[in-house]
Amino acid sequence: MHLTSQRLDRIAGSATTAVRMAAARLAAEGRDILRISSGEPDFDTPRNIRDAAIRAIEAGETKYTDVAGTRALREAVVGYFRREHALDYKPEEIVVSTGGKQVIFNALLATINPGDEAIIPAPCWVSYPEIVSLAEGKPVIVPAGQDQGFRITAAQLEAAITPRTKWLILNNPCNPTGAVYDADALRPLAEVLLRHPQIHVFTDDIYEKLVYDGVKSATMAAVEPRLKGRTVTMNGCSKTWSMTGWRIGFAGAPLQLIKAMDKLQSQSTSNTSSISQAAAVEALNGPQESVEVMRQAYLRRRDMVVALLNEAPDVACLTPQGAFYVFPSIHACLGKTTAGGRKLATDEDFVAALLEEEGVAAVQGSAFLLPGHIRLSYAAADDVLREACIRIRRFCASLV
Repeated sequence: MHLTSQRLDRIAGSATTAVRMAAARLAAEGRDILRISSGEPDFDTPRNIRDAAIRAIEAGETKYTDVAGTRALREAVVGYFRREHALDYKPEEIVVSTGGKQVIFNALLATINPGDEAIIPAPCWVSYPEIVSLAEGKPVIVPAGQDQGFRITAAQLEAAITPRTKWLILNNPCNPTGAVYDADALRPLAEVLLRHPQIHVFTDDIYEKLVYDGVKSATMAAVEPRLKGRTVTMNGCSKTWSMTGWRIGFAGAPLQLIKAMDKLQSQSTSNTSSISQAAAVEALNGPQESVEVMRQAYLRRRDMVVALLNEAPDVACLTPQGAFYVFPSIHACLGKTTAGGRKLATDEDFVAALLEEEGVAAVQGSAFLLPGHIRLSYAAADDVLREACIRIRRFCASLV
């Protein structure tokens, strides 16, 4: 008898997790492994946020909360959306979940019927198409390569729409590319969506404060207010405030959808950690100087990594405008053989050989649905990044 469900057979495991585990195994064997594959800030959570959590523990704030989050946190989210985007939500139109991934999971499972389609620009975060598939929907992948700055066009969006299209999922800034849609880039997409009232928009803005070079990340409901009634505006604390382990994601959306997401969450995790919620209130409402310190560090690291990677033979790396990833092309390396004798037929071969022969953990672009690239995270210490780039350059130079 087959134990697991057919539902589970529709999805694949996380490629980023697989790389992380492979790197951990080699490190446990005593290998010198440089782990720049994971999207996790290397900074501690800011002191004021940690102190707020300690105060909450000492005050006995250790009980269940409302499934959708404490009133204090939902009001803080309302304030955040108003300050950042002039978006007006009521606390009842906010849901707080155990990380941004649960927000996505709840929204899609609460709305997708078998055969409904979700348009996903690629490269994309590995979990979007898998969650759509788990919900019995159909991911419709729209590729956007280096030649268009990893951003889809209005014409591409229009061409991908069918009568079954229910969602557009937009990650801005993008994981894995760091591409950013500013307001001017979103307006043509909004014009297309206005012509198709059956389509809802899920905008994942988790990296929106990590932007560079004067670029301003925008969000769809603010750029086109007529779309607010069919948009989920998602964000969270993981990246901006270096709170990955605290597991706080949140979203604003129409009340009917928030109630559906709350209903689903009530039968899964219920509320997220009460202590994490208290910390998140401080993250949103407290001093923001630490965010700028981290952003400046990422900017410095970005410039160093891009320069060093572009010195590597057969590597071409665009300068990302947001997040903390680079997504260089390694197309010209494929078909060659490594110093260790491994033939590089695919980007997955490249990543496996790079880890085994040079001890650098990266993620293959095919995991993000755009083969021929690799993703590296520059949310790591400068010396680690510098040494990783030196090893990548050495690896590429040795290919024949």
